[in-house]
Amino acid sequence: ISMQGVCVPILCVCICVTVLLRSAISQPRSESDTYTECTDGYHWDPQTEHCKDINECETIPDACKGEMKCFNHYGGYLCLPRSASLIPAPEPPITPAQPLNPCPLGYEPQGNSCVDIDECRYRYCQHRCVNVPGSFSCQCEPGFQLAGNNRSCIDVNECEMGAPCSQRCYNTYGTFLCRCDQGYELGPDGFECKDIDECSYSSYLCQYQCVNEPGKFSCVCPEGYRLLGTRMCQDINECETGEHECTETQNCVNIHGRYQCVDKNSCQEPYIQVSDNRCVCPVSNPACRELPFSIVHRYMSITSERSVPSDIFQIQATSVSARAYNTFRIRSGDENGDFYIRQINNISAMLVLARAVSGPREYTLDLEMVSINPLVNYQNNYQTSSALRLSIYVGPYTF
Repeated sequence: ISMQGVCVPILCVCICVTVLLRSAISQPRSESDTYTECTDGYHWDPQTEHCKDINECETIPDACKGEMKCFNHYGGYLCLPRSASLIPAPEPPITPAQPLNPCPLGYEPQGNSCVDIDECRYRYCQHRCVNVPGSFSCQCEPGFQLAGNNRSCIDVNECEMGAPCSQRCYNTYGTFLCRCDQGYELGPDGFECKDIDECSYSSYLCQYQCVNEPGKFSCVCPEGYRLLGTRMCQDINECETGEHECTETQNCVNIHGRYQCVDKNSCQEPYIQVSDNRCVCPVSNPACRELPFSIVHRYMSITSERSVPSDIFQIQATSVSARAYNTFRIRSGDENGDFYIRQINNISAMLVLARAVSGPREYTLDLEMVSINPLVNYQNNYQTSSALRLSIYVGPYTF
């Protein structure tokens, strides 16, 4: 290290110059044994077969301008004040130039031979690396493909490349998922969608019958009924819609699932018709002595398997003597005991279904009201009766 002060009339400058001498850097030899490239600032010396420093202070005219002085140093030169001086570092040992790698790309020398470089150990690939002689290749896991740099892996959209989903395809990172529309379920292969037979899951989906269809189901009703909403069945009143074949001398009676045509004059001997649905037996006719004085015809329909006991029809007297005692009974038509009468008061009673019955079936019950009036005949208790002939149609279904 050398330090000297230089004073000028205007400015006094103290300059410290430290120069570390650099050794020449030699490049590996090429295929020729007589020539080696050197770095900038050096030239090849064929006598010593080494790279030698170029003295730019000699080769470059006016390398330093003004009051600056040129100082050569390894690999370049310095422009310093003229009062500065250099103390050279010890000369570095001379190392022979290294020859170029004689092995092709992808190989490295080992002894007197070239061996393959395993590039995979440097983790160049994102997923999988496959080493091959002199090179390597990158591979991706299923569901990915190589990016443009041949090293990174990007997701493959299988849904856009013909994924085997029969209905819906959803791309996910590295794979895809198949999904099905409503009414279908994914098969065991994960691709095919199979129709769900909703009808097999429950017998309560439809009131009458469930029909399975692709991806859905529908409910149907039997003849004489129509679908109410999507699952229930409602009886069609053919008498109101005009879908019947009753004549002008007949009345149309709607019953569950169908209709019935009944004659307007339903009176049988010895009864005579006095008004619609009402027949009387004249007291002057001896054949009427043991028969109800009047018969009124009524019609009704009930469903099969109705819960019991069940009130189904109320009997109401229309004209009763103030002092009369009235009782109600089933005169005929209930040989199996499927019904009974529950009297409510002196002028009304209820017909009750005692046992569950299945249709289609028809009952004709004569419901009789017996009246006893003691004021008319004190000794014999004058007794009269009237009947209601009730035709009951039991439908074939529970609705």
